[in-house]
Amino acid sequence: MSFSSSVSSAQFLSMFAKPFGSSKPLAPHISASADVPDFLSADWLESRRKKPFGPRLSFSADEAVRHQLDALKYNDQPHQDYGVEVMYRFAGFDPFQRSTYFGRFFDLGQFERFRRIFHHSTYRVLLGHQEREILSSLHVNENLYKQRIWVRGTRPEEEEIFQFTMVQRVGGSWDGYWLTESLLPDGDAFSGGVAY
Repeated sequence: MSFSSSVSSAQFLSMFAKPFGSSKPLAPHISASADVPDFLSADWLESRRKKPFGPRLSFSADEAVRHQLDALKYNDQPHQDYGVEVMYRFAGFDPFQRSTYFGRFFDLGQFERFRRIFHHSTYRVLLGHQEREILSSLHVNENLYKQRIWVRGTRPEEEEIFQFTMVQRVGGSWDGYWLTESLLPDGDAFSGGVAY
């Protein structure tokens, strides 16, 4: 005879009805679907708006460049290096391979390495810049766009010309998005070395 057939269901429940060290029986707990919270919290939409800004399917190549430069202009708002974070989100490199985003081959998979290069003397003109002007824009082909921009920084006589190369992805999860393939200064960006 098995254990389950020798014990009635009433006896079985009475064995587990009292918690250890208590004389009160436990009330049966039945959960209904009303007890389950909604999948999304009430402030979900607001929390999504607070996330760092990044690529959108609706952005043209020109708009993607403009949004990145706006983020760099107000780099430390709402927190330190927020603008560099935005640039990292728009970056179109594979984090598991070396990239030529800054011209030379660098391992940019870690955000901290990417961030340090922006604080190098050549690229820091972009952080909190005072003024900028588009010098030229060119659609090389349907999925490749280049734009040259003059930037004046916050320090005296600090100015530089940069070239954005934007690529529109075809296929995969980023299909149709404009991402930054490279950001290059006109001069030799790393002639004095870089804290990489």
